[in-house]
This record gives sequence, C-alpha cells and structure tokens, in this order.
Amino acid sequence: MIRAVVVDVDDTLCLTEAASFDLENDVLERMGRPPMSRAVHLSTWGEVLLDAMPHRSPGVDLDRFAALFPDVHREYLAAGRLDVIPPENLAALDQLVEQGRTVLLLTSRTETEVAHMLAPDHVLATRVSAAYHQGNTRYRKPDPRVFDELLAETGLAAADCVYVGDSPGDALAAGGAGIRFIACLQSGVRRLDEFDPRYVTGSVETFPEVVAAVAGLEARPGPPAERGAAPPSAPSPRAG
Repeated sequence: MIRAVVVDVDDTLCLTEAASFDLENDVLERMGRPPMSRAVHLSTWGEVLLDAMPHRSPGVDLDRFAALFPDVHREYLAAGRLDVIPPENLAALDQLVEQGRTVLLLTSRTETEVAHMLAPDHVLATRVSAAYHQGNTRYRKPDPRVFDELLAETGLAAADCVYVGDSPGDALAAGGAGIRFIACLQSGVRRLDEFDPRYVTGSVETFPEVVAAVAGLEARPGPPAERGAAPPSAPSPRAG
C-alpha cells in the first residue's frame, strides 16, 4: 500500500505562477520599476524568489524588494488572489485520507510563505498531517535529501510514498530518493517530455486525477530509481 501521498504546493495543489507574476510586478511597481515580462517569469519559475529577481528585474534592489514583498503577499492572500485551493482538489485530498493515506506537503517555500497554510483554521488543517519547507528541511529540490526529515520524522520508507509535483526538479528529487513520482501538468507550465522518464511513474492532467493514479501505482513495481542514482550535481531550489 502507498501509505503517504506527498504533495508539492505551487502549481500542483494550487495554481500560483500567474498570481505570483502579478504579485511580483506589483512589488516592482511600488518600487518605481518597470514590470517584468511573462516570458522571463516563466523561464525562471521554480527558482528561489530572491535568486530569480535579478534575472526578472536586472538591477533590482533586493533588500527593498524583500522588505516590500511580505505586505503585498498578505494583501494578495486577503483578497483571495493567491494560494486558492480549488474545491475539487480539497475533495481529492479527502478521498486520499478516507483511503487511509497520510497527506504531507513538501515545498521549497520559506516558512513564512507557507505559514498561513498551516494555520489551525485553514482548509488544509484536517487534511494535511505535516508540511516540510525551508524552515525544517536542510536541503532543497532537486536534491533527493530534501526528503530526509520527512522520512525520519514519519518513520515512512521511501517505498511507502509517492510524490506529486509539477517540475522536472520535483521528479529528480523523488527519483533520487527512491520515491515514486506523479507529474501534475495542470498548470501548463511544463510538458511531460521535459521530465526525465526514469523518474516518472505516472502523470495526471488535473490534480483530482491523483486519487486514481495513486491507486493504479499500487499494482505496479516500485520506484523508478534507487536512492542516489544519478543525483543532481547541485541543489536548485524553487519557490514552491
């Protein structure tokens, strides 16, 4: 049995690239800077925010951007413009829990960026057992060691888990850790042919399809790679 379904946040559980593009341009506008193009944002999507911003807005004052970002982030959350989890995705999580599976989050977001999703009154509170982020993991995707704390703290084995994510880096991390991986293509940001097929054990067009995909994997052989097989040369963390 697959005991745990580990879920990425950005562009997997909720669609955030477009909202993040608007949010970051809002911050740039308040700094008196021109907006970035969508093409530039897409080409750097998946990088840590402050690592990506010099490419998205050359010459940007990173300290000022970092100081302004939290307030604008809160405004977007309060207005329902960011991190909106569709009802059908919540229903899928409910089905996974009803099947006896543990649902966990694993994201490259900072603790501050994910804190609101971990609040006791959030819609995920009764659905997600734990979350792993930059505040409680030592490594970042695509380094397979990003799963170290999750496996150690839960007592789960890699073979007990499946990771659902939207990026090739997600697949590399899971495959290198010996964890099965389902590519979620709903955002349209990535195509399946961009993923290394050695690390992909399934794919879905929409997140709710994960329920059937997980059930289907239980009848198949284990993960596509053993831990440590073709690990990435260097971590390349993403915002989500």
